[in-house]
Amino acid sequence: MPYTDDMGIPLGAAQPRFLGRALYDDGGAPGMRNSIASHQTYPSSDRASEYGADSLYNLNPAGQGRSSFTDGSYHDEPGFFMADQNTRRNTEKRAPYGAAKSRRRKPILLGLGIKKFGDDSKPDSSSNTASNNSSSSTTPQGKVAIVTGGDGSNIVAEDGSTFKYSNSFGGTWYWDVNDPFNNGARAQSWTSALNETFNFGVERIRGVNIGGWLVTEPFIAPSLFQNAQKNAPPGITVIDEYTLLQAGGQAALEDHYKTFITEQDFMQIAAAGLNFVRIPIGFWAIEVLDGEGFLPKTSWQYFLKAIQWARKYGLRINLDLHALPGSQNGWNHSGRLGTYNVLFGPMGIANAQRSLDYIRILSEFISQPQYKDVIPMFGVTNEPQGNSITQDILARYYLQAYNTVRLASGIGQGHGPMVSFHDGFMGPDKWAGFFPNADRASLDMHPYLCFQGQSADPITARSTQPCGAWGSLFNNTLSKFGFIVAGEFSNAVTDCGLYVNGVNLGTRYEGTYTLDGNHPDLGNCATDWLDYQNWDKDTKNAYKTFAMSSMDALQNWFFWTWKVGNSTAGKVEAPHWSYQLGLQEGWMPTDPRQAVGQCGNKSPFQGSLQPWQTGGAGAGNIPADFTNEYSWPPPSIVFAGGVTSDAGSLPTFSPSGAPITLPGPTITPASGEPTQTKSVDVGSGWANTQDTAGMMKPIAGCNYLDPWIGSSSSPPSPLCTAATSAQPAGDSGDSGDGAPPNPRAPPAITAAPTLRR
Repeated sequence: MPYTDDMGIPLGAAQPRFLGRALYDDGGAPGMRNSIASHQTYPSSDRASEYGADSLYNLNPAGQGRSSFTDGSYHDEPGFFMADQNTRRNTEKRAPYGAAKSRRRKPILLGLGIKKFGDDSKPDSSSNTASNNSSSSTTPQGKVAIVTGGDGSNIVAEDGSTFKYSNSFGGTWYWDVNDPFNNGARAQSWTSALNETFNFGVERIRGVNIGGWLVTEPFIAPSLFQNAQKNAPPGITVIDEYTLLQAGGQAALEDHYKTFITEQDFMQIAAAGLNFVRIPIGFWAIEVLDGEGFLPKTSWQYFLKAIQWARKYGLRINLDLHALPGSQNGWNHSGRLGTYNVLFGPMGIANAQRSLDYIRILSEFISQPQYKDVIPMFGVTNEPQGNSITQDILARYYLQAYNTVRLASGIGQGHGPMVSFHDGFMGPDKWAGFFPNADRASLDMHPYLCFQGQSADPITARSTQPCGAWGSLFNNTLSKFGFIVAGEFSNAVTDCGLYVNGVNLGTRYEGTYTLDGNHPDLGNCATDWLDYQNWDKDTKNAYKTFAMSSMDALQNWFFWTWKVGNSTAGKVEAPHWSYQLGLQEGWMPTDPRQAVGQCGNKSPFQGSLQPWQTGGAGAGNIPADFTNEYSWPPPSIVFAGGVTSDAGSLPTFSPSGAPITLPGPTITPASGEPTQTKSVDVGSGWANTQDTAGMMKPIAGCNYLDPWIGSSSSPPSPLCTAATSAQPAGDSGDSGDGAPPNPRAPPAITAAPTLRR
């Protein structure tokens, strides 16, 4: 296969973030990756009301530059497992940390905003009946509410605070408590308003991640973790969200949700010329099973706020399912650092079944007419370990996820969100030809430069490196696969930064990170790379050039991340990762359109997407031979060391549980503003009433392991009692309950806890 390193891994297939390789899953297969710490402008009165409307390739050629940039290996992770490391146990890897739809009447334009007068908007009492899924209130008549405005207008936030709307790009905000699903806002004059169709492949995605908010990461919110560590019980080292809660950090986590990202951040993102936000969430936003240790459902309430704020400022959301039960990658940003157990190991199928349920629940919610125009993209699984899982198994899961999303929209081609699939670190070339005729399937890749090989060369010598490889890579993928987005990238060129590799794991640059081998000491991170307060004009300009080179080469992108919080020292200690800080300090472009042509090509993609790739003719007509080849569930699952096990010997669930529906928001007027005068339907949480299958639930009489058990463990023995044991395919004992056949007896293992729902 072209573009591979000496271990057969595609160069530049972007990698996961951060974390240390410590904690990887029992050595894994030879060559397995290490973990890482992780248009037209319409007047407001013409807009439809509510929700109707219509890691990096090797950047230097061989033989040029420093050897660390010509080695043909990934540059964004700690390293790889070697064949002689396969016996490393999980306890050894964790050792560094110790124990542990209708149109409404057009309003009247007045000044900066539209004012609605109470005398003209009295509710019709005959139609003002609220249901359990509606939000309503009454108010004295006669108050005036400004519901839209442009640059310089005053905004009253949801919490009652006021601030000035500052957007020099012709953006307009829109919020009316009596019309809360109005999609009239526009992020910038050149970006389609939310009540207009975003044209993927024509309009560029210029986005930013809101990382570290609803799925926390130590390097993004360091003080949260540092303060939790101060109060942690003996034996607990706070390294991820799981240990944060073990250390008693629930109140701190809820305060983090409330304060880390606010409405003003969304306003600022639109004012920065950005049109999309990618928002990571964890499965615990939906539910948590007994003993899993995460804070259930709370983060969902803040995601609902994010939807409201995005709608208010004309931003679109790429919903990113960032953390799955059992973890899909073993990194701290999956919620729990350690093993990965989705599509891998003894709980691989069961955890994938649960994950598909959560994809279904989220799909049903975002496919509702109230939300579909604000959330037109859904990343179904962030950064799964594809090289270990294998592409065959991952592709089967992805096809199932795609079908799940399309069933939720249930209204034909071109409807429902763009479905985004991460490349699994195998490189986009491996996915050429996959999902033929799929209705808007997008490939997601996360290119980083900062991990693996390090260099002391300054940023002034490296500012145009992204142009060389990324441009052709993304052009080729647009031609061979279809739409591709860089879901993550940053300005970092070294692994310097507090907790960038994980809590207390050091850096390669300084030679203190030893979990993937020894690294030479190249200098001091604090003085060489992190002292942004003293960067001179040339340095800031070089970083800006680097950012624009990346944006131009990637074409459709989401910077990681919008904001990095202060440490307990009162400062940002990972400055290369904060878009907000870069704007404030002058090393990010104030208008991302400036990046077009930075790499010397004004129109990088020469061609057009196929009609079916954007929801046109042929969309959704996936050939039967493809769906048959990638049927679900997979016949076998890979374990640590490359060992495979028949699916019939593994724990699985059956679709016998009651479906979970996610609640809509409570529509609340801001303090001091006119209150709501009519009921509002916030949705039932379930778009397709024809989708009536049950949720996956444990089968009575069968045994299950802890979702995070690790891939070296054997399946339960006995898997099920004789009365409930699944039978071989075609056997008269096949109960049809969804469990796979069990053609042979599973190996014996030590007794494990039973998963309870």
